Amino acid sequence: MANSTMRGGRSRKFKAEINVVPYIDVMLVLLVIFMAAAPMVNPSVINLPTAGKSALPPPSYIQISLKPDEAATIGITGGKNAAKQQTVSSRAELVRRLRDLHAQDGELAIMIAADKNIKYDEVIQMVSEAKKIGFARVGLATR
Repeated sequence: MANSTMRGGRSRKFKAEINVVPYIDVMLVLLVIFMAAAPMVNPSVINLPTAGKSALPPPSYIQISLKPDEAATIGITGGKNAAKQQTVSSRAELVRRLRDLHAQDGELAIMIAADKNIKYDEVIQMVSEAKKIGFARVGLATR
């Protein structure tokens, strides 16, 4: 069956090969397209959601300013309970001071302002600690 007869009486074999040259051409064209499109996509850009400003800011709140060298300042800003900003030298001391302020008035909101050189994880840990202590409103300060 592999042979077929022709007019001259000679037999000819069929070629059972797949011609892969067109497939290689298509793959090379796709490779060039992806190589050209890859620099246009910037995976490091993050689209963060925007948040509107609070309609009614709290009359008094706890202001925490985090610094990259583990130091921080904490104090109550505004209202009748206004207290002087105190400097603490470690995060553990900051959490202890935050617990004391929660014991005095658990209804206060917290505003965290962090230096731009501080790790994102440290800010999130501070938000988490404030929530664990029992503060209901924790916000981040921006420019």
